[in-house]
Amino acid sequence: MAAFDFNETQPPSQPVQLAVAVVEEIAAVRVDLEERLGPGVTSFERIEDVLPRLNGSPVVVVLGPSCSSADVLATVERSLNGRPDVGAVLVADELSTTVLQLALRSGVKDVLTLQGDTLQIVEAIERVGSGLSTRTGPGPAAAAPATIGSDDGGLGRVTTVFSTKGGSGKSVLATNLAVVLAERAEGPVCLVDADLQFGDVAVMMKLAPTHTIVDAVSSIEQLDTSLLESLLSTHQASGLRVLPAPLEPAFADQIGAAEMVKIVEVLRRFCSHVVIDTPAYFNDVVLGLVEVSDDVLLVAGMDIPNIKNVKIGLQTLRLLNTPMEKLRLILNRANSKVKLDIGGVERTLQVTADALIPSDVVVPQSVNKGVPFVHSHPKSGVAKAVRALADKLTDSEAESRRKRG
Repeated sequence: MAAFDFNETQPPSQPVQLAVAVVEEIAAVRVDLEERLGPGVTSFERIEDVLPRLNGSPVVVVLGPSCSSADVLATVERSLNGRPDVGAVLVADELSTTVLQLALRSGVKDVLTLQGDTLQIVEAIERVGSGLSTRTGPGPAAAAPATIGSDDGGLGRVTTVFSTKGGSGKSVLATNLAVVLAERAEGPVCLVDADLQFGDVAVMMKLAPTHTIVDAVSSIEQLDTSLLESLLSTHQASGLRVLPAPLEPAFADQIGAAEMVKIVEVLRRFCSHVVIDTPAYFNDVVLGLVEVSDDVLLVAGMDIPNIKNVKIGLQTLRLLNTPMEKLRLILNRANSKVKLDIGGVERTLQVTADALIPSDVVVPQSVNKGVPFVHSHPKSGVAKAVRALADKLTDSEAESRRKRG
């Protein structure tokens, strides 16, 4: 990190550098943080000492463990309010639900532990710094306008990707579809990994998330758009926001349908589109998400067990009075030479396929690389098929808006 004089305004011709300030009352801890973060870091005992040094250029404030109290975080909140040029990261002694809630609601962008890896702290500083803007006006910065889910002032569209059998390619489809939507949408797009026991979305996108669905559920009573947005990871190549599944399968038992539905309802307030990946079986969480979704993509592989399970799944959804107009059949590996006729499959299921996704060796290759195939092989047949599916979803969204209008 380059050295930076808080008081000296940089000439317009000079590139804006990111300044880093460490705030910690205990001298030994303050010095330790300074040494870990390297040269160019300026330290202070109190957040109030930082304010007179700000000049409108981007600054990330690293708050030490002594700043974890409610009183100090309240001061931080007042200090950061209306300052798009300043962001904060809290480095606490231990990461508890109480500290996490207090910090995130105070405007702190990330919370890590003092005993954690220094590289994680540096990455958090860079991540927060990348979202800061330079303040040029002499007075307080104007508040940023609230981001709304869709361009007509309504809620964002929710698409759940579901299959009744594992191995159908559901998670790969959800990931690549979400990436395509993120690159097209004007507002944020979020991918939620609701496979709470064995979700693979973070692995498929080569993400190392700091927070997961567990953190959102832990703060469910206080959950609002700003708190939830701070818990999301970002896929840098596409801008897609991601809410990963729990890191341990045991956490799945702590998360119910009501919590998941509330998370999605908060997400759609500021996201243009929410894509949800689900486990390959029915449970209360899946049924709750299907109910609040605008589209349900039912993914089927081209083999007899897959088709049988999908047929049972369709019967189950009909018994639960799920509107059939929200269901879309997606036949994956549709070009495989398995002696199954697509027309025969459609007649068996009594549903016309909305998308035929071809089999392609680039799919497992992209999964192993941690790069969505719509990026690694954008001209492949499978990438074109996913883009065509995204076209259908966005066309349906536009049609819905016209009808509401």
